[in-house]
Amino acid sequence: MSADCACDGAVTAGQDAPPCGVRILRASEYRRMRWKNGAGWTSEVLRMPEREDWDWRLSLAEIDQDAPFSAYPGMERLLVLLQGDGMRIVFEDGRTQELRLPYGVLRFSGDRAVRAELLGGPCRDFGLMWKRGHLDVQLWHRPLTGSMVLFAGRRETWLLHLLQGQARQQIAATDAVMHAGDTLVLEGGEAISRLALSGEGAALLVRITRL
Repeated sequence: MSADCACDGAVTAGQDAPPCGVRILRASEYRRMRWKNGAGWTSEVLRMPEREDWDWRLSLAEIDQDAPFSAYPGMERLLVLLQGDGMRIVFEDGRTQELRLPYGVLRFSGDRAVRAELLGGPCRDFGLMWKRGHLDVQLWHRPLTGSMVLFAGRRETWLLHLLQGQARQQIAATDAVMHAGDTLVLEGGEAISRLALSGEGAALLVRITRL
């Protein structure tokens, strides 16, 4: 999985019909909580469904010091480095991988014992977890210049996390402007859901498909 690959035609320029199942989640409203080990903070963006036994969860983590990550058996995990000097991920078998800017990416099993070692000061990352065998997840990092359209099929959910700049829904809506740190969620229905956006900046795009 690469954060630099193309979007396979799922995101194209142009206009389209009004969407269904679209939400903008504001950075100021994310639920921020301290890690149990005290080594960082997590801001939960969204969990689906909204219960303890969720199928997937998106969060932003602030890592203050070297620390182990919590285990999540049965889950797959995806990390994208957003800010900081970088970190080294150390697995229980001794394998390591460094995440550095711009937007270093790592996917790994939540069953594995993992420790993060900071390469400098505190870091911030984008983290997605999902139930293995229930969902397929793909990620892209792409610039936002001008217009684009997202298409979500019946089993799909798209997430757009705005990294830089601003974006606006091209279909009239209340408070439709997105700012850096906000996250847009587009859920497919019985018919294909479409959403047109315009703006300038950069974003992480995630497509979640129910298997």
